[in-house]
Amino acid sequence: MIDVQRLRVLRTVAEHGSFNQAAAALHLTPSAVSQHVAALERSLGAQVVARSTRGVTLTPAGRIMVGAAESVAAELVHAKQQVDRLGSGRGQITIATFTSGGRLLLPGALASLAAAHPDTVVHVREAEPEDSLPLVRQGAVDVALAYHFDGPLPGRLGPSSSLAWTALMKDPLHVVLPDAHRLADRASLDIAELADDPWVLGCLKTEAYLRRYAERAGFDPEVRSTTTDYFFARSLVAAGVGISLIPSIALAPQIAGVRTVPVAPPTPTRHIGVATILRRNNPQVMTVIQALQEQIETLEES
Repeated sequence: MIDVQRLRVLRTVAEHGSFNQAAAALHLTPSAVSQHVAALERSLGAQVVARSTRGVTLTPAGRIMVGAAESVAAELVHAKQQVDRLGSGRGQITIATFTSGGRLLLPGALASLAAAHPDTVVHVREAEPEDSLPLVRQGAVDVALAYHFDGPLPGRLGPSSSLAWTALMKDPLHVVLPDAHRLADRASLDIAELADDPWVLGCLKTEAYLRRYAERAGFDPEVRSTTTDYFFARSLVAAGVGISLIPSIALAPQIAGVRTVPVAPPTPTRHIGVATILRRNNPQVMTVIQALQEQIETLEES
């Protein structure tokens, strides 16, 4: 029998990368943390961490056990929530979402959820993927509407992960130009053609993405303004501050004074999906995922 407390200790060690920091987080001594990990290794008959002067790293067996620890922790939180709801007789779901995706996709999905499960209490919290995915793993959130760019998700996926990822749509980025821009009438643009233009960006991740593409095109972009809101970024474009790179779903509502031009291949793209706990058969969660899929199908047909 694997001790749940030892799994919790291993998970904390993995999060902090050292026995000392894990001990502080758990209000234990480093010696107690080491003893818990050693006892877990004895019960498994396998080493779960590799110790060095620079800290500890997970072994393959350790990664498997941390994934199991995340699943166990999330299931315990879920079970406690179910017990808490027994008295009220009402279901409950907590959804995390990034702003532009939530604004466009979530309202229709929540309407479908209300129709299918009228007694369900819905909680929505705004969070970027690097924050929302850990919340799903911890059981604090039932489903996260999230995204990633061409690279991997900001969280562990794979055989040892407690997360399941359901891809929903590709969200290509477009260049947004002032009406009077020399290239505003083009059908598409290569990023390299904009090497001399100043930029206004709607989030820090888009800036990092632009710089990566610009480096491939051989130039260093001049970023004059960085905001946390794509609508504000487009407003600055309309005011002549610079040009911008905006995901498709953040292009509504329209703003006077700007033109939107697709980027020629290879097109910068966000990949939107939902993260849930693996093997969780929650009817409210399944309704939300299905409603999001139907919402996207409707948008793509229009």
